[in-house]
Amino acid sequence: MSMIGQYLRLTPAELERASRDPDWAAEHAHDVYGRDDAAAAARVHETDKAWNALDFLLTRRGFPVDVVFGEADMPWPAGSDWGYGPPRLLTAERVRAAVDALEAHAPDALADGVAPADLAAANVYPQIVWERGEELDWVVSHWACLATYLRAAAREGDALLLWIS
Repeated sequence: MSMIGQYLRLTPAELERASRDPDWAAEHAHDVYGRDDAAAAARVHETDKAWNALDFLLTRRGFPVDVVFGEADMPWPAGSDWGYGPPRLLTAERVRAAVDALEAHAPDALADGVAPADLAAANVYPQIVWERGEELDWVVSHWACLATYLRAAAREGDALLLWIS
């Protein structure tokens, strides 16, 4: 089973409701991810299995916002099943801070000076990919797509829920 990085944009009203009603948040995330329309597609994002490599590369470059795991906990009832732990939050303010930092962390420079062997040595998921010596192009591509998603969220004043499933 693969571990996939997942994102859900929340309006201020949705964030308020999710904070008060974690069961609603789980149901809302499931509903939006289950829809097959353009409006739902704009609200969700996935980094596939690139999430750990993105975290490694962004941390290495000093990216100022944790856009992989989020920065704030939310109240989730014990036993909530979001996959590999409960989701975390990136506030609308921190989404804007991430967008402000994008210019200095362009996708084409994300992997500069990093070889697949570096990710293998750091035990970055999915390790088998790096052990085979596969290039980091697909990670860089996910960063470019995530940057576009972050810009859209910032434009609308949205917060994000982030989790690994």
